[in-house]
Amino acid sequence: MTKPKILAFAGSIRTDSYNKKLVKVSSIGATEAGADVTVIDLKDFPMPIYDGDLEQKEGLPANARKLKDIMLTHHGFLISSPEYNSSISAVFKNMIDWTSRQSEGETPLACFKNKVAGIMSASPGGLGGLRGLVHVRSILGNIGVIVLPDQMALAKSHEAFNEDGSLKDKKQEEQVKKIGANVAKILLKLNG
Repeated sequence: MTKPKILAFAGSIRTDSYNKKLVKVSSIGATEAGADVTVIDLKDFPMPIYDGDLEQKEGLPANARKLKDIMLTHHGFLISSPEYNSSISAVFKNMIDWTSRQSEGETPLACFKNKVAGIMSASPGGLGGLRGLVHVRSILGNIGVIVLPDQMALAKSHEAFNEDGSLKDKKQEEQVKKIGANVAKILLKLNG
């Protein structure tokens, strides 16, 4: 592997999402560490709520197939997940449910198995989405993703960003960039 490919996204579809801003900061760290980073917006991949009957009748929805194809070409993930009622967002869970479905000729969980992920969250609350990261780590680990131990939960995110998307607190910014860099470095070691 000459350059690890990392897919970066937020588990939010809100236009001015703090999690979208945070994952972009982490992607800078991954790029600086030598990775090729693709930042996507889940809003560009609308899907119906996962329904086994729909899957059996029509197969994967077009956007699920499109996203799955993108995921298959990447070695790792940078994910910033908002906390909704102490867990993950419906759009993020739905994305996992559709893209985890095995297609003909694929190994089970092909989009996730043995991928490396760095996780983070941002919230206006005092815990920064920390409770939701417990669920992110659990779900990803159960479907074969290697989730790195370092994570970031950015509290008071409504006050944390400059207009250009950088973090006001340079120590926090370096911590977030380090998550991205660590994913890139681990991928280089695993596949170098």
